[in-house]
Amino acid sequence: MSSDKFQVFYTGATGYIGGAVLQLILEHPQASTFSITALVRDAVKAQLLESKFGVKTVVGSLQDLDKLSELAENAHIVVHTADADDEGAMKAILAGLKRRHEKTGDVPHLIHTSGAALIADSARGAYLSPRIYSDLDIAALDALPPTALHHTVGLLAVQADEDGYARTYIVLPGYVYGTPSGPLYDAGIIKKTTILLPWLADVFTRRGRAGVLNGGKNGWANVHVHDNADAYYRLFSKILADPASLGHGRAGYHFTENGECTLYDMCKAVGAALVAAGVATEAEPDSLTAEECDRYFGKYGDFEFAHMFFANVRCRADRARKHLGWAPTHTADEVLKTAPELVEAAVKKHGLPVKM
Repeated sequence: MSSDKFQVFYTGATGYIGGAVLQLILEHPQASTFSITALVRDAVKAQLLESKFGVKTVVGSLQDLDKLSELAENAHIVVHTADADDEGAMKAILAGLKRRHEKTGDVPHLIHTSGAALIADSARGAYLSPRIYSDLDIAALDALPPTALHHTVGLLAVQADEDGYARTYIVLPGYVYGTPSGPLYDAGIIKKTTILLPWLADVFTRRGRAGVLNGGKNGWANVHVHDNADAYYRLFSKILADPASLGHGRAGYHFTENGECTLYDMCKAVGAALVAAGVATEAEPDSLTAEECDRYFGKYGDFEFAHMFFANVRCRADRARKHLGWAPTHTADEVLKTAPELVEAAVKKHGLPVKM
């Protein structure tokens, strides 16, 4: 590809979230003017991206810091969807963007994927918090402690923006759900599974019944994978067409959500699916013990997964709706309808007989 094309560097191209976003970017009306380079771990998928979709690839991982820096330096836009918490990778990307700015005077753009769990509280299922965060409330987001989940890496991006060598935007999806579709998925390049509800389906299949922590009264914002991708696409398109109109840095947080469900409702949906599959006799979740939380969920760094799942993550994607014209179409109740297929997959994974 010629060097006069618009240079984009992409991480997470084969991931559940990143793949859906890339698919839309490849369909952009100006896509023929883009030169997209993706860092991809799997050499087979890298070859498919190049041969079938015209995406240049470099085989490597987020631990290849020199590659990250070089690829970021060569791009006007970096779309980083690979890992919300890899501090070394973020520093390498920012180092590349800073070199680009110092050498060329260009102010490149970085779209970084964080997560709405940034605002997770310590409810542990015991209550539905009255607090709902808006991404237009900059003071509320500024007040979050640096120790909040995903925040250390996000703050690096914010600081780069304040230093003036990059314009940064942080996307914070709620629970992303749904079965994605499209050519990248059909080609077997993109991951098709998400985390929260599939994890619950797997745990409760092994447990033999759905369970909740302290009643599961907490709420989790959610967004369909394709609606989420559309928000990224609109942000990317606005960077191309009218970057001066965009908030960035501290004013560049973008939640994605279209409603919420309580964890009780999600766990009960799994419970009903377990009964339908013949795995459980009761759909109503019972109480998870502390020992079960440790055994089934474990930790993510210093964060216990059970406590994160049973936290309140309540937010509104006001910025994308107001400034990007984002209008998600999938409603929150659709999350619950995904439970049967997730339970079916878990039952098959564990070799259990499925009730017909």
